[in-house]
Amino acid sequence: MKFALNRLILGLLLIVLTSAFLLLSDLNHRVVRINQPRVAVFQFSTRPLLDECVGGVLDGLDKEGFVDKQGMKIEKYNAENDLATANAIARSILDRDYDLVITASTPCLQIMAGANQQGKVKHVFCAVTDPFGAGVGISREDPYKHPKHLAGIGTFQPVEATFRIAKQLYPELKRVGEAWNPAEACSEACTVKARAICKELGIELVEAQVDSSSAVRETANSLVSRGVQAIWIGGDNTVEIAVDAVIEAARKGNIPVFSNSPANLGRGLLFALGADYVEVGRTAGVLAGKILKGLDPGSVRIEDVMPQRLALNLGILKGLRDPWRVPPALLASAADVLDEKGIASKGLAAAPLAEPNSQAGSKK
Repeated sequence: MKFALNRLILGLLLIVLTSAFLLLSDLNHRVVRINQPRVAVFQFSTRPLLDECVGGVLDGLDKEGFVDKQGMKIEKYNAENDLATANAIARSILDRDYDLVITASTPCLQIMAGANQQGKVKHVFCAVTDPFGAGVGISREDPYKHPKHLAGIGTFQPVEATFRIAKQLYPELKRVGEAWNPAEACSEACTVKARAICKELGIELVEAQVDSSSAVRETANSLVSRGVQAIWIGGDNTVEIAVDAVIEAARKGNIPVFSNSPANLGRGLLFALGADYVEVGRTAGVLAGKILKGLDPGSVRIEDVMPQRLALNLGILKGLRDPWRVPPALLASAADVLDEKGIASKGLAAAPLAEPNSQAGSKK
């Protein structure tokens, strides 16, 4: 009997000690959790523009003293261009009790803002063409008027300047094709700008709508068959993901593609005028760091940040059916240049200006 009682007491003692150990371990975990902020970085898809932006975000956080696994925890999410996945990610971020979420792209801003209307987590956004038109409660008339938990920067694509450059490269430009997804607020905002500048420059904007990236190839081929002299890709996530299909269609028609995404220059664009998205992300990362340090996001003015970047691909001039040429002054202003052999250089340090081949100006 005494032996059995001793065993019972020993068992109870072990249970108490184990419970105490687990409680202390959990307490230690909670102390670490309090001292180490947790940040979610949420992008809509894998593409150079957003990848560059997220890289800049991490640089900006680093600049403010927040480095992953060094006093904080950063977790990255990617919806891979799927709206259902993006909605599930937004809910998961809210459930996991992050201190801050940083979103890259207009769809991620809209989805996260919609899920986070109660302000459960502070939210910084970037890589957004027009945050004032995104339907998330940001006032165009008063940039200080926005949800108190929400702050960030807009980066409106330089649409007008892009078409002016296209006209410089080929003064006889009369018809430009565009595939775009009307479900994307960012794409619609750019298309409205494009219509206005094309009217001013005497260019017909030939529009074709798509609802998925898988439809882009057929749509781009149809634009070529309709006799456009070039194809423009604006701030459209759906089309950006399928940029290779657009370039392939244009190449068959011996016409160029120009864009607002310099990160895609090496894929076969003739030129791109857009933002330096590393710098855009860095600006957002610095803002996020300041908010983690105590800055009230409700006090932040929503502004447009456009560190402009021009990229030129001289090798694309070969084989075009029309005589596109790059003026020396424009070449000198380029941040990134690919020469005829695809070798990267800067401005006038590039190889001598490429000219179209001997068949330029003829129809093929």
